[in-house]
Amino acid sequence: MDPSYPTYLTYQTNARILLMSVGVIIVAAGRGARLGSAVPKQLLDLGGRTILQRSIDAFADHPRVSELVVVLPAELVAAGPTLVGRTSRACRFVAGGERRQDSVRLGLEALPASIDLILVHDAARPFAAAALIDRVIAATEKSGAAVPAMAARDTVKRVDPGRHVVTSTLPREEIWLAQTPQGFRRSVLAAAVAIGDQGVEGTDEAMLAERAGHGVSVVLGEELNVKITTPDDLAAARTRLGSAPRVGTGYDLHRLVAGRALVLAGVALPFDRGPLGHSDGDVLCHALIDAILGAAGKGDIGRHFPNTDPQWRDAPGLDLLARALAIVRGAGWSVSSVDATVVLEQPKLAPHLDDMRGRLAAVLGVTIDCVSVKAKTNEGVDAVGRGEAIAAHAVAVVSPGAGR
Repeated sequence: MDPSYPTYLTYQTNARILLMSVGVIIVAAGRGARLGSAVPKQLLDLGGRTILQRSIDAFADHPRVSELVVVLPAELVAAGPTLVGRTSRACRFVAGGERRQDSVRLGLEALPASIDLILVHDAARPFAAAALIDRVIAATEKSGAAVPAMAARDTVKRVDPGRHVVTSTLPREEIWLAQTPQGFRRSVLAAAVAIGDQGVEGTDEAMLAERAGHGVSVVLGEELNVKITTPDDLAAARTRLGSAPRVGTGYDLHRLVAGRALVLAGVALPFDRGPLGHSDGDVLCHALIDAILGAAGKGDIGRHFPNTDPQWRDAPGLDLLARALAIVRGAGWSVSSVDATVVLEQPKLAPHLDDMRGRLAAVLGVTIDCVSVKAKTNEGVDAVGRGEAIAAHAVAVVSPGAGR
């Protein structure tokens, strides 16, 4: 331990100073349903690391912490070491339970009996600072249980949930908003989870400790120790870390053959040939799909809609674009703007470009001025120039946030 680092002394034996050993339970077994993500929110990117990794970093780098337990959805436990990466502290992975308190109990059971003081932390709070962890440890060593919290600033109303009318106004000075990490001596946390096993429901461990008859101290929390729950929370967190918009590019080309319809962005064009392909061959949508997937780091069209899968046979390009957009939004990104160029000798596309832009804008959830579609010829050069093929190039910009 760094001798310059502040420590909190708990008791002495024969003049030898001893410290409580500290373990941490990172609760990461939720699904993040309120975020609307296709993957658990704790696995979303946050400035080059996942939310889970950033939450773990705060404790793995703390000199008082000796053990970590990460509670994950059962299907992710085996992949835990890969999802988290290397840590400077021992890290165990266990499957969570149906309720938060079940997950905490399972995490407690995984901690060695030698751990005296336990911090319980939400994986969705990636910004816990070392000074906050210090305060919680110090208060827990002194009182047995401690929770960081922020005093309410706004007037607090009690509301009838059925009628949505105010039933009373609560004294603001008595209202504090709890955060994590919450700290407990092992015996206190054991009592808290035990009462939870008896049917008592708690929204956090401090509440269960209260119900078990233990006093809980309050220490000052931090404004920046936010919990990521909604798409706006994620966007704000990414902005805080300087997560800039991302750019992706896409390209598609198909041979033109008789007997196929020529469709671009859902607009059927009058022509005697169309693109040969497994789906409808809409090169404009396909190029845009690659662009938005690439910008979000989610692969390409072949990965998600392979031409070996019969379910995508003759699939409309706009439908595939909507599915790709759902993947991008599930990863916490929204499309800001797109720009595409279709390269084709015949027929002329100019009369149809605004129709294409409008259809693309409707699917992408942006205004039409955020969609650009241009038409070019290849001046008689190569297969496209000879009228044997059609191609499209696309660029997409995605920004933090799940969009609408």
